[in-house]
Amino acid sequence: MGTGQTVTVFGAYGHTGRFVVAELSKRGFVPVLSGRDAGKLKALARETGLDARPASVDDPAALDAALTGTAAVINCAGPFAATAAPVIEAALRAKIPYLDVAAEIEANLDTFTHFADRARDAQAVIVPAMAFFGGFGDLLATTAMGDWTSADQAHIAYGLSSWHPTAGTRTSGTVSRQRRDGRRIRYTGGRLEYREDAPPALEWTFPAPLGRRAVIGEFTMADVVTLPSHLPIPDVCTYMTVEAARDIATPDTPAPAAVDDYGRSAQTFVVDVVVRSGEAERRAVARGRDIYAVTAPLVVEALDRVLTGRTRTTGVASAGELFDAPDFLHALSPHITLELRPWHRDRTGSPPGGPSGPKAR
Repeated sequence: MGTGQTVTVFGAYGHTGRFVVAELSKRGFVPVLSGRDAGKLKALARETGLDARPASVDDPAALDAALTGTAAVINCAGPFAATAAPVIEAALRAKIPYLDVAAEIEANLDTFTHFADRARDAQAVIVPAMAFFGGFGDLLATTAMGDWTSADQAHIAYGLSSWHPTAGTRTSGTVSRQRRDGRRIRYTGGRLEYREDAPPALEWTFPAPLGRRAVIGEFTMADVVTLPSHLPIPDVCTYMTVEAARDIATPDTPAPAAVDDYGRSAQTFVVDVVVRSGEAERRAVARGRDIYAVTAPLVVEALDRVLTGRTRTTGVASAGELFDAPDFLHALSPHITLELRPWHRDRTGSPPGGPSGPKAR
């Protein structure tokens, strides 16, 4: 537990930031509220009774003040293309761990590219993409791998009942599309490939009761950065249920609406991960509710493990490399259900997932 340690939350007043602030308090930490909008910070400080320290990413002195005396910083403020590097620099100056919840592929690549050597030399801990997209898939794939030291393919299928995006998600998506000139990305042959054609329309057999669903293939998320950063897997592919992909592509899809006392939406998810080595396959399945809300226990559990020394390396590292992945996932049992499965063929002789599991429509 946090035992009263203070932790700066940059972007504390955002949708995910508020979940993170609440989870930190629940775990015994004392959040320090920070971000670029002084008015929103002041309102949240009145609401929570917590210390507020406004800071702009182009003001290093203000960022230093926001991190002064704290044990770590969690960056929840997108677009991370603009915020990650300045907040990481401040964390390195303060000699404290940095974690973020970035789903932006390019921003996460920047973190690994620009800070790996400096963080390793400083024995610092920097954890990008410690969120539903990126960190969660990495933990599941690492757990599914078990004692395998490499695999041929990893497939991560997201079965979201819906996807009502936050304003931050929309802004980050726009920035990512601009940075890649509107092209889409896939990870194949051990490298990122930029393409201008449409992604494939496929089907994926999720575990019951979800069953076989239409998905968008190569709906590439931050998993193509986190997994290859430490797992020798040359092909990593992610899939998204058509309903959720349609929601986020529609400009007038409303933001998430709270339906319980915790502020969670009614959205449910199944994340189905299949790793393949030769003819052998292993599978990890996680179920839960509200991808934004579940990011809070993910990043706060990571924070607790970093601050208590339950880590396996230093430098810039993704969740699967830094932590004991199965133990980490089991610690999330109040928030997710986890199932590990060996591979079984279905009645048609096809595996449940992987390259011969999705069927072209």
